[in-house]
Amino acid sequence: MKNDIKLVDYLSVRRSVPAFQMCEPGPSREEIEAILTLAVRVPDHGKIAPWRFVVYRGAERARIGEELLAMALAKNPELSAEMIEVERNRFTRAPVVISVISTAAPHFKIPEWEQIMSAGAVCLNLLMAANAHGYVANWLSEWFAFDQQAYPLLGVKQGEKVAGFIHIGSTTFPIIERPRPALADVVTWQGGD
Repeated sequence: MKNDIKLVDYLSVRRSVPAFQMCEPGPSREEIEAILTLAVRVPDHGKIAPWRFVVYRGAERARIGEELLAMALAKNPELSAEMIEVERNRFTRAPVVISVISTAAPHFKIPEWEQIMSAGAVCLNLLMAANAHGYVANWLSEWFAFDQQAYPLLGVKQGEKVAGFIHIGSTTFPIIERPRPALADVVTWQGGD
C-alpha cells in the first residue's frame, strides 16, 4: 500500500520541464538502459512492440543540430539570428534526447490505431521512468518530427513516424505547476451515481 501512495503523490505533481531549462548531468548509458527497460512496460496488444528508440548523446546532438539548421535555412533563408540559434540547439538543450519511433503498420489482428497509441504510452512511460531515476524530462514533437527529409538524419526508416522526442536531463530551475483542465470540461458521465 505504501508504494501506491508514493505513485499517487508522484502523479499529483508530475510535470514536464522545458527542454531549454535542462542541463547536465544527464543519465549514463546504464541509466538510459534502465529507463528504457521501464518505458517498454506499456499496453501492447499482440506483443508486437510497434515502436523503437533512437538515443542521441554527446557530440552527435550538435552535428544533428547543424544539419537541422541547414534544412531550416534551405526552407527559410530569412531566419532571424535568434531562430538560427534555436534550430542549431534543438538537440543540445538536454544532455540526452530519445526519439520514440512508431513502427505501426497494417496487421491481421492488431488495429494500427492501437499500435500508435502504444507508442504514445511509451512516450509517457519514458517521461515517468526518467523522473523515477531523478531526472527531468519533456516530450516534444517539432517540425522535423513531421519532415521526411529529416528522417534519414534522425535514424527514422521509411514507413515509420516520430511519436516524440523525449529530452532528459537535470535542471536548476524551480518546477512550476501549470493550469490543468477542470474535470467538468473534459468528463461526460453516463449512467450510475
